[in-house]
Amino acid sequence: MNSFDWLSHMGIPQVDNFDIVEVKFKGGRKEYFRNVEYLTLHTGDPVVVDVSSGHHIGYVSLQGELVRLQMQKRKVRNDDNITRIYRLATQKDMEKWEEARHREIPTLYRCKQIVDEYRLQMKMSDVEYQADNSKATFYYSAEDRVDFRELIKALAGEFKIRVEMKQISLRQEAGRLGGIGVCGRELCCSTWLVDFKNVTTSAARYQNLSLNPGKLSGQCGRLKCCLNYELDTYMDAIKDIPQVEKPLQTESGPAKLQKTDIFRKLMWFSYNHDNDWHSITCDRVREIQALNEQGIKVFNLQVDKSTDIEDLAAQSTRELELLDKKFAKKKKKKKSKPRPQGEAPIADTAPRTAQPSRPPASRPQAPKPQGQRPQNRQNQPSVNPPQPKAQEGQLPGRPESKEGNDAKKRRNKNRNRPKPSQNPSPEQRPENQSQRPKPENQTNKPTENKQEGKRRFPPRKNQGPNNGGNE
Repeated sequence: MNSFDWLSHMGIPQVDNFDIVEVKFKGGRKEYFRNVEYLTLHTGDPVVVDVSSGHHIGYVSLQGELVRLQMQKRKVRNDDNITRIYRLATQKDMEKWEEARHREIPTLYRCKQIVDEYRLQMKMSDVEYQADNSKATFYYSAEDRVDFRELIKALAGEFKIRVEMKQISLRQEAGRLGGIGVCGRELCCSTWLVDFKNVTTSAARYQNLSLNPGKLSGQCGRLKCCLNYELDTYMDAIKDIPQVEKPLQTESGPAKLQKTDIFRKLMWFSYNHDNDWHSITCDRVREIQALNEQGIKVFNLQVDKSTDIEDLAAQSTRELELLDKKFAKKKKKKKSKPRPQGEAPIADTAPRTAQPSRPPASRPQAPKPQGQRPQNRQNQPSVNPPQPKAQEGQLPGRPESKEGNDAKKRRNKNRNRPKPSQNPSPEQRPENQSQRPKPENQTNKPTENKQEGKRRFPPRKNQGPNNGGNE
């Protein structure tokens, strides 16, 4: 086994031996040229090709055995009429071609002005210059035959170039101009579609589309080419759909066809043009048609006889009962979680009657919190012993001073000072006294434990019971 047989056996493609290459030009136009020099070409390479009036530049779009299939499809003969490829385009060839392309738009505007001057019923669509700048092709569209002999003379004298007029259809015009379709993509005729097939309204009827010209027409004003894309699939699906040429006869009235779903095999009927539509399968439609041909009217579209309705109702009732049982099993009561050992039961929130309070003697005496003043201070040692009264004209706790203006000012100033508290603070009390329990019914006890000859006053608003001085 040689190397070529081994490659073919492994499924690896070999070198294409077909020497004809497909080249694409402006506006999606494609032609075929022969690669006589056996140049190594790739898709998208610019090449210089031989044309009837010089040379032109195009881009390689297809090569190999696929070109042979395309030629057979488009019915192009492999004969001597196929011209050759000169070479790969150089930088100088591309620059010269760019200069020729810059002349296309000004030439098109000037050509439209000349057409208006001659009052010709034609529409100029596009202008294409050859790469060697020796020929210009004018593309136009017209409904009737146009005599443009005088126009060719005027254009040749205006632009000093060889002129060729070429009539195109509206679909080809849209392909040369380009655009975006309703699908959001570039037009098929300007990207890949070359052969334009005839599109009729029957293609829309088979696909159950509304015959609205605004929705079915493309930018060219003709029916959209994409209507033919799925037509074969619809034609295959329609084979299983029965043809309903007359209403179905039922005891409820004649049932007329309103809509057909081709892929789901469903058909909708209505009684006497009623708004309520009833869907049945295509097999059921055939059964009703067969009974109508025998002169038998069915009770309605679903059943043949009235007794079948009772069976149908009973069956539906049984189905509902089965559904109830099915979902009733899933609804289980939530079990209460077991309470761990040692956890106290949940307190009862129900209101209870007030219980009589215990006598004071039976209650345990709660310890007195710090910061409260004990009532019995008879046996306590005084932290701040009482000071003797100051004599008249003498400040308390200070030596005598001479009478004068300064002494009077001090005396008047010290009158507003609060007297030092006789009660010790909690920090200064003995430890055993601060922890003594508070006696019961403190407010009801007589003031026998108070020291005789001393008068006590209630604390001020801004003064706590433990703060003896100013805050």
